[in-house]
This record gives sequence, C-alpha cells and structure tokens, in this order.
Amino acid sequence: MRRYLGPVRRAGQGTLVNGTPDREDLVLARAGFGNFEPHVVPAGEVVNRTADDIVAWVFSRSDSAPHLFGDRLEDFERDLRQELQRASPDNRFVEQLPPTEIMIWRKPQGER
Repeated sequence: MRRYLGPVRRAGQGTLVNGTPDREDLVLARAGFGNFEPHVVPAGEVVNRTADDIVAWVFSRSDSAPHLFGDRLEDFERDLRQELQRASPDNRFVEQLPPTEIMIWRKPQGER
C-alpha cells in the first residue's frame, strides 16, 4: 500500500500523519453521548481465508479503499494478488481472530 499511497496512513479523503487520534470519548461526549459501555468479544476462533477474502478486506478499510488508488487500482490489485500467490501458492490463509472491542454510547433519554 505504501508504494501506491505513500508512507502516511490515509483515512477517507484525508491523512493521519500522527496515526489515529486518541480520546474519541471526548468527541462523542461533546456530541451529547454518554454512558459509555465497553464490551469485548473474545478472540481465538481460527478462520480460513482465500486471496479473494483478503483483497476484499483490504478494499474495505478506510486507509485502502478503492477510490484512494485512482487510476492505479487495477495495478494495485494485480500486485497484491501476486504477493498473496507468492506467500501461499495453494490460496489458503489462516487467521486467528483477535478480540474485538465494541463501544456502546447512548444519548440521554428523550434526546435523538
């Protein structure tokens, strides 16, 4: 991705020079949300992936969404698939899912 999009992480139409900003809790609080409840979905399940699965995952991310590549999208996908083929000629990839943190924020009752 760096070869195509540069060294600074992309996010939507912009960049994240210093990474993802901290303190999203302050942003949500200013927007009227409170009563934060964190929940963690445990890790450990092992899933099998194909090159198609990995390409779809790459394009689903905000830092590698298809529109960011412009007229180089086909070149990037071709190069990505070549790298995946080199890494696993049998087109099998195994991933142990990490824990996922789900954050629930609620507006005070009566607000929409």
